[in-house]
Amino acid sequence: MNKVCVRNVVIGEGMPKICAPAAGRSREEILFQVKKLREAGPDLAEWRADWFEGTADKAQLREIMGLLRKELGEMPLLVTFRTKQEGGEREISAEDYEEFLGEVLASGQADLIDVELFMGTELLERTVEKAHAKGVKVVASSHDFEKTPNVGEMVDRLCRMQKAGADLLKIAVMPCDPGDVLTLLAATWQMKECYAAQPVITMAMGGSGVVSRMAGEIFGSALTFGSAGQASAPGQVDVGELKGVLRLLHENLS
Repeated sequence: MNKVCVRNVVIGEGMPKICAPAAGRSREEILFQVKKLREAGPDLAEWRADWFEGTADKAQLREIMGLLRKELGEMPLLVTFRTKQEGGEREISAEDYEEFLGEVLASGQADLIDVELFMGTELLERTVEKAHAKGVKVVASSHDFEKTPNVGEMVDRLCRMQKAGADLLKIAVMPCDPGDVLTLLAATWQMKECYAAQPVITMAMGGSGVVSRMAGEIFGSALTFGSAGQASAPGQVDVGELKGVLRLLHENLS
């Protein structure tokens, strides 16, 4: 499997890396969240741009991107606009979504961008090409906040992301019972063992899915999301607590 290098972080080797989100309606709220994130010390930061009220204003977007880069220093920055249909804060058309991603790439401040698979394969492929031309990695993603698809469906989505050229392949699902968590882990393992050329990121959300956020190194998920005072999805664990569990598992596997 390929390793994905982003600044000083290598995704796809050793312990799963931890990404923590920063979200806020205003510039002040975002900077407050970034301060807490830096104190927590994850491997990567994610800016959830769908929370920001000024996203559609190109000048405000450029300003925030510059501030994030300055505040984060060498910590890799993932920029995400999570759409309403996949658990985000706002609806957005495919045209505006693609334009937003183009502005993020033009800013030169992002290290990775998130692109939702169901915004369209062609949009994903175009964005991958544009991102790679600027040295930016792409996290292709799919989220289901209602259920857990079967193993075949989840593996199919991840394979479609890989075929489109994405660097990291992400799927997050909502379990209705513990059996659904096992389904997610089975899909993760099958993808890793049989199909994955790129690192995979998987998680089951909610309380019963917490174990999936911690067991990535065993089943094949290379990155997980933790909270630094503000969770962006159900079941996110505090970064400090997550580090301890990941380290414990890693040491015993070694």
